Amino acid sequence: MEERGLPLVEEHETIQGVLKKMLYYPHTRLIYVVDKEGRCTGVISLGTLIRYLFPQNFEPAVHARFIIPMITAETAKDIMNKGVVSATDEDDLDVVIKRMIKARVKELPILDREKRVVADLTMLDLLQYYHAVPE
Repeated sequence: MEERGLPLVEEHETIQGVLKKMLYYPHTRLIYVVDKEGRCTGVISLGTLIRYLFPQNFEPAVHARFIIPMITAETAKDIMNKGVVSATDEDDLDVVIKRMIKARVKELPILDREKRVVADLTMLDLLQYYHAVPE
């Protein structure tokens, strides 16, 4: 796989900054949120960003406890999902694939021992690696 930039934002980044980062990295549907030490503290999916930016287009099936936080959100930390499904560069690839399928994620960050994002891995990367048709 070829090297590519990582879609990282710090926790205090504005929602507009998160949007700019998402648009800058078209290969991804996740933005990785990091703290001041560069450790991954959460992710923001394209779906979360869309729900935040276009709330009027979604069914009112949102639980009341989520309404105030969505209205008052200003930073990446305010809208990030803290439940990060991740892998390390030491994990067996088959185990990572099973983890991704079980968690229903299409991409995840690869973290080092200090929880810093060192790479990302998408299902498209895996399809290309395992099933690419020679040109």
